[in-house]
Parts: sequence; structure tokens; C-alpha cells
Amino acid sequence: MSGSLNLMKLCVGAEGPDDLAAWQAQRFGDGNARHVTRMWPKREAELLDGGSIFWVFKGVMLARQRILDLQRVEGEDGLQRCGIVLDRKLVRVSAVPRRPFQGWRYLAGADAPQDLPEGREVEEPLPPAIAAALAEMGLR
Repeated sequence: MSGSLNLMKLCVGAEGPDDLAAWQAQRFGDGNARHVTRMWPKREAELLDGGSIFWVFKGVMLARQRILDLQRVEGEDGLQRCGIVLDRKLVRVSAVPRRPFQGWRYLAGADAPQDLPEGREVEEPLPPAIAAALAEMGLR
């Protein structure tokens, strides 16, 4: 499901998973989506062994996309960047609150939220205090 190692990334500009899916469809058509980032992951092999990128929308992790490949991309400034090639299927996950951060972060498979069952695409997040208390106890 979530692989042994994943990435976590803020999804800036999208209201939620449906908004991200619509933007990707408009931008990439039927092809794979690609997210370009400045830094190249040092743990590339682990990410490509079934890892996903988990998207955080407005402080709540709600969806993931499987990472298919990492490609070198040259920016307009001539600098090399990392193009994260993503499966177009957005998988909804249990809502988990996350504080803001810059760039991307590694996310261990054991710490990744569970996929929501098919047909249950929406799960309202718990209030932050309750979610934090459950996380502290090792429950979600």
C-alpha cells in the first residue's frame, strides 16, 4: 500500500484531492503526472520500491499517488531538478493533520495513513486536539 518509504508534500493552491486531480488532468491529459522539485531524494531506490507521495491539503493529509520514476529536469535557470513521475490514480487516505513545512519530507511506511476503502472517498478529519492525542497513543 504505502511502500517502505514515501514522500510527504504540501499541495499548495488546491482545495483538496478533487481539485488536484482536475488540475493534473488539465495539465497532463491522459499521461502520468509529474511534480518538479528542487532537491533530489538521496533515498531514491527506497522511494521507487513502491513508495508514494502523500499530499497535504490545508494542514490535513488526504491523498497519495504512487511514485513511478524520478527524472532529471533542467529548469529555465539551467539548474538540475527532480521530476517525480506519479501514477495518475489519487488514492484517498485517512485524514491526518500535519503542520506546515517547506519542500518535501520523507514518510516511513509505518507512519503513513491507511488507504480509505473503495467507495469511501471522503473522511472528515478529527479535531486537531483529538487527532494529536490519538497519535500520541499510537492510534489513528
